[in-house]
Amino acid sequence: MTLFRATVVDAVGSGLTDCRLRVDEDAGLLVTDGIITARGPFAELFRAHPDEPVVRLRDGLLLPGFVETHAHFPQVRAIGGLGLPLLDWLQRYALPEELKLADPEYAAAVAEEFVLGLLRAGTTTVLAFGAHFAPAMDRLFEAATRWGIRLVSGLVVSDRTLPEDLLTTPDQAYADGLRLARRWHGRRRLGYAVTPRFSLSCSEEMLESCAALLTSVEGARFTSHLNENLDEIEGVRRAFGTATYLDTYSRPGLVGAGSVFAHNVHPEAAELDALADAGASVAHCPTSNAMLGSGLFPLRQHLEHGVRVSLGSDVGAGTGFSLLKEGLQAHMTQELRGEDGYPLTAVRLLYLATGAGASALGMDGLIGELGVGRQFDAQWISPQANPTLAMSLRNAESAEDALAKVFTLGTPADVAAVWIGGDLVSERSVA
Repeated sequence: MTLFRATVVDAVGSGLTDCRLRVDEDAGLLVTDGIITARGPFAELFRAHPDEPVVRLRDGLLLPGFVETHAHFPQVRAIGGLGLPLLDWLQRYALPEELKLADPEYAAAVAEEFVLGLLRAGTTTVLAFGAHFAPAMDRLFEAATRWGIRLVSGLVVSDRTLPEDLLTTPDQAYADGLRLARRWHGRRRLGYAVTPRFSLSCSEEMLESCAALLTSVEGARFTSHLNENLDEIEGVRRAFGTATYLDTYSRPGLVGAGSVFAHNVHPEAAELDALADAGASVAHCPTSNAMLGSGLFPLRQHLEHGVRVSLGSDVGAGTGFSLLKEGLQAHMTQELRGEDGYPLTAVRLLYLATGAGASALGMDGLIGELGVGRQFDAQWISPQANPTLAMSLRNAESAEDALAKVFTLGTPADVAAVWIGGDLVSERSVA
């Protein structure tokens, strides 16, 4: 057992529209074998467990670990490409970098950078777009196992429109995916995600192969892109002759409660209804949408149709690993939408970055909050080299005000420590 003493803050509720902030100042969290077994006033818990070791987190906030629902493992070194829309950006920056992951040693180095970048930003769980090469995926799963992060990922497959070396066949995609899933799915904190890149680069036969793999791997998730860019949407319609982009995934049976679609910046009402009916989720990636000029995400429309929304960084079109930055950009995006926007308070931002992602990945009840029975996946926000944030926290009027300042001013440098399942996996300094 370990007893943690901190100001503990999390967002609880069944969805973004009804979440509330739960705050315990000078709280105690008793962690037993990686699971929170008690939460309450520190003095009471210390009296009950006087012989247990105590970790005192004297300032800042103890938050749940962030749950990231869309990031590209092979694109870490492509971050910072400016001035191009999606399809041009892919050709100029992302795809040349992804081709390099054919080299397993190169892939191993990128995997290490990817996992460490997430951990240092307070992210403890990630749904990651993988590589087009099976050996590169082994390197990613190996890195995740070594560092202990919760990772859901899978081989990315395409059979048209991309550079030849990134293409495969539907049969080979199924065989390679099944081998990877049998090797890694369900091992420690790992899960497999069936991952066609997007319909623009996949034939109907490839999407049917993905559906077959999804059926073959019990508990696997599904992820891909949807309605990110207007030129992309038009290209998909020309290629498939379908009424909507989502139809290309619906027809082979790829839209369900285990499906997470990235972006959906330009949805049609029928697509929102279909996503809600299926229980599928959308990963909102605000800095990427801004960097590529893709558009302003219609959050209110998603919520009004009953679609679950979580948060993603979309590294490398996004501007970094921090969901604090993504939360701030999400707030600004909704402000820019004016009356059509949905107000994102600090508690809603925290829920987007934690509980919403846990729900999208079927891990609600396991992670996303710091309550009894949950895994101790947590991050300690304690500014050391950020005097503006430190001053703001000292003068915050309330816990919600302090949380708003963390989303506004916080960076990965302010994440002092990260735990996953009770294991300390990243540390700046713990008193």
